[in-house]
Amino acid sequence: MTANYVWQESYQAAILETDDKKRPNRLQAAKAAIDNRLHDLQADHGGTPEERQAITDALGGLNLLRRELQIRSHETGSSIA
Repeated sequence: MTANYVWQESYQAAILETDDKKRPNRLQAAKAAIDNRLHDLQADHGGTPEERQAITDALGGLNLLRRELQIRSHETGSSIA
């Protein structure tokens, strides 16, 4: 069974986005949602080891997508934020 986390919807929207013009905003929204959750976890020492691992994995995925987008935008000469 897979747990559903508060930040997961934004993360899924980012990784499923196929429009390179929309992807930077999706990546930023997902990162913000994860950062908010991390702040909550630090404040109340809550969460589970599984969620913390899922956050680590999600951040790695977002960073990979961000790098790929930057490489593609550099190759095409377009400006992606």
